[in-house]
Amino acid sequence: MKITRRLVIHGRVQGVGYRYAMVAVARRLSVTGWVRNRRDGSVEAMVQASPASIGHLSEWAKRGPDGASVKGIDIFDIEDAEIYTDFRQVPTL
Repeated sequence: MKITRRLVIHGRVQGVGYRYAMVAVARRLSVTGWVRNRRDGSVEAMVQASPASIGHLSEWAKRGPDGASVKGIDIFDIEDAEIYTDFRQVPTL
């Protein structure tokens, strides 16, 4: 069973390779979706996979890569999401 969640990560998460690292971790965990910077300084991700894989990615997202300083993460369940086939960076919103 696949689920979809939207993550919004707050803190020092831009300019530290957060999106690049998340793509690598998500692909390793077979998570599909996307990640992007937001103009308010946060990083947003739409993630789709098994509950276990999303749990592992969410735990990683709370730490991020070296150089990141995550202050908090908001997690939202998404119903009726589109189906994603890969994980990639998308343009800033």
